[in-house]
Amino acid sequence: MSQHSAAPAPTPTTDSAVATVARRRDWWRDAVIYQVYPRSFADSNGDGMGDLEGIRSRLPYLRDLGVDAVWLSPFYASPQADAGYDVADYRAVDPMFGTLLDADALIRDAHALGLRIIVDLVPNHSSDQHEWFKRALAEGPGSSLRERYHFRPGKGENGELPPNDWESIFGGPAWTRVTEPDGTPGEWYLHLFAPEQPDFNWEHPAVGDEFRSILRFWLDMGVDGFRIDVAHGMVKAEGLPDLGSHDEMRLLGNDVTPFFDQDGVHDIYRQWRLILDEYSGERIFVAEAWTPTVERTANYVRPDELHQAFNFQYLATHWDAAELREVVDRTLDSMRPVGAPATWVLSNHDVTRHATRFANPAGLGTQIREAGDRELGLRRARAATLLMLALPGSAYVYQGEELGLPDVVDLPDEVRQDPAYFRGAGQDGFRDGCRVPIPWTREGSSYGFGDGGSWLPQPEGWGELSVEAQTGVPGSTLELYRSALAVRRAQADLGAGDAVEWLTVPEGVLAFRRGDFVCVANTTGAAVTVPAHGRVLITSGEVEETGGEAVVAADTTVWWTTA
Repeated sequence: MSQHSAAPAPTPTTDSAVATVARRRDWWRDAVIYQVYPRSFADSNGDGMGDLEGIRSRLPYLRDLGVDAVWLSPFYASPQADAGYDVADYRAVDPMFGTLLDADALIRDAHALGLRIIVDLVPNHSSDQHEWFKRALAEGPGSSLRERYHFRPGKGENGELPPNDWESIFGGPAWTRVTEPDGTPGEWYLHLFAPEQPDFNWEHPAVGDEFRSILRFWLDMGVDGFRIDVAHGMVKAEGLPDLGSHDEMRLLGNDVTPFFDQDGVHDIYRQWRLILDEYSGERIFVAEAWTPTVERTANYVRPDELHQAFNFQYLATHWDAAELREVVDRTLDSMRPVGAPATWVLSNHDVTRHATRFANPAGLGTQIREAGDRELGLRRARAATLLMLALPGSAYVYQGEELGLPDVVDLPDEVRQDPAYFRGAGQDGFRDGCRVPIPWTREGSSYGFGDGGSWLPQPEGWGELSVEAQTGVPGSTLELYRSALAVRRAQADLGAGDAVEWLTVPEGVLAFRRGDFVCVANTTGAAVTVPAHGRVLITSGEVEETGGEAVVAADTTVWWTTA
């Protein structure tokens, strides 16, 4: 009889291993990419806000964690109406995050450590403080600058009604009426998100020219790729027709809408791909494309378009073996014909952390206001992570999930900053809970985040979840991630690929083989007995082996090798 309850010690990252990572081809097909939300990762100057220098100082941590690339959420010059997703200048760093020199140093240091840098690109909309938009307002009706956005006269006797019935994803009308230079009520402009985020008109050639120039600016700076925000947006149906129903005013709907997932976006990406392919080093595009189906998502990653697309259908799947198997099969079947890798993601800056989602009953969506059963949520989150990392393709890790952080569901109303929180009938508006700065130390100001507090308050007890508290502790969630990523890199049968061999197991259990590797995930609330499959590599919970069988604890995933 043998028992397994703790992850093996992580394999140290050597200089030669770093060099190998930096050189290997098609790196993005099995990459583990770590999302950094800059304002909440590390604060170098004590102003309570994370910054580029803070990220730079923590790059060795990410190298040792075992990730391949770092994706940075926006750090561009911005009024911060939507945490930087309202960009005023796409070629400048916002002073709260640093300078272009800081960005250059970060990219150089990351490359020296064998890490790649992916930056956010926000092409669907700008800030209302973008020079184009400010001039469009100042010049009034008929301005050529207004043609670069969606300005329209209103309906009604005096133009007092919006041009169509579209609503903002953040709630309320998707149109705002402007006051013209002479002080009179005037035209309306489209904003699918906050009023401070006017949508570009991608039918205007100047918009395409500008973004091709922006791509080259950052590629010349040395970035390794772009994550495209609202990649399913940008192109709107001709004539901006009424939707007729407001049921689909959300990011992940059931149908193509006049403003999302229009076929014209693919022409844009084909042009962009030509630019990217001019540069050496296998630079990549990653689409944030909320589409009705994984089959529609596959359109974004055809060979002459983007490289990866987030798998939001997987993120939204419950901790249920049958549902998980269905979405895995559909994902792999959809990506295989276009030759793109599948991607797997459990958390990001827009959804409740999966340690909290899995702590609550299924069916509550991806934004949850209840803490739920913390122990259950963490147990399932750890198991879900091992399952995700075992699947063929690329995986995304959101900062702090390697610490098992829960969502902070009890933030006071007065500290919230999510713009959707202040508008009705849109997203739930509780995204602040997954954006609370992460803890690095047990004690100290903001638990090591910085010397001057944090822009969102951290909960009591945050220090016990910190990097310091978990480092070197057998069985801690941080060491589980470190070990899993080391094993994933060492095992030839893990990473890239496009298929799994499903194995017969009891109901509520997922099991598949990939060469000499076997993954078994028990999604039930009780222990199950399955065949043992050789040597245990790593497990998220208790596994007891006796006479060729293994008893896998509730909500536990185990990796075996038959080699």
